[in-house]
Amino acid sequence: MRGWGRCLISGMTDLLYPRRCPVCHGLTPRGRMICPECLGRLPVIEGRRCAKCGKPAAARQVLCDDCVSTRHLFAQGAGVFLYDDVMRETVSCFKYRGRREYGPVLGSLMLQSTRGLIAAWKPDIIMPVPLHPKRLAGRGFNQAELLAEPLARGCGIPLESGILFRRTDTAAQKTLGRQERRRNLEGAFACRDVPLPERILLVDDIYTTGSTVDACAAVLLAKGASRIFFLTLCTGGALPS
Repeated sequence: MRGWGRCLISGMTDLLYPRRCPVCHGLTPRGRMICPECLGRLPVIEGRRCAKCGKPAAARQVLCDDCVSTRHLFAQGAGVFLYDDVMRETVSCFKYRGRREYGPVLGSLMLQSTRGLIAAWKPDIIMPVPLHPKRLAGRGFNQAELLAEPLARGCGIPLESGILFRRTDTAAQKTLGRQERRRNLEGAFACRDVPLPERILLVDDIYTTGSTVDACAAVLLAKGASRIFFLTLCTGGALPS
């Protein structure tokens, strides 16, 4: 299609389906995914990070307190934004108020911040953390898959959303403590009986204690994968003082 044709279709799409900013939820300026002023409000994680999970770390700290005390099964991972009030509202609208159009925007922001990490990790495939079919039917989409699509497309890495699946509809993790989260996810995930590549990148919306990533990693490692990495939109939990 010629350039003018693409511009015409893009203009018509913007007119019929105007984009809304995932931060303020207002209409975005033409050609932008997010309002310029809202872009500056995004709580990008900067400075020292835990070498294992990517959480903000205190000065001279190689691993955060959680990764010192917990044996995680993943090789390495990172979140892009702090799970503060701004991102809490954005994620809530995205997941619970039907704003599925925020997924590609937020996934593109993740790609901009993590392209170098993905290149260093060299994953063979990207997997979104799956939802239970009951929850998927109620929501209408898997937020992790919508976030993962721009990452896979932008890096030229296959996206596999049918291999790892959730077999139990567990209680929401946000209501549980650290040990309860791990018990809640015991046996929650399973993997189809297919050959797995060595290096897999998991994608999810929020990382807090790592229990969800570890539960997925345990299944994938048992099926033949050798290294599991993860990326999340946000990092939550206690941050260093």
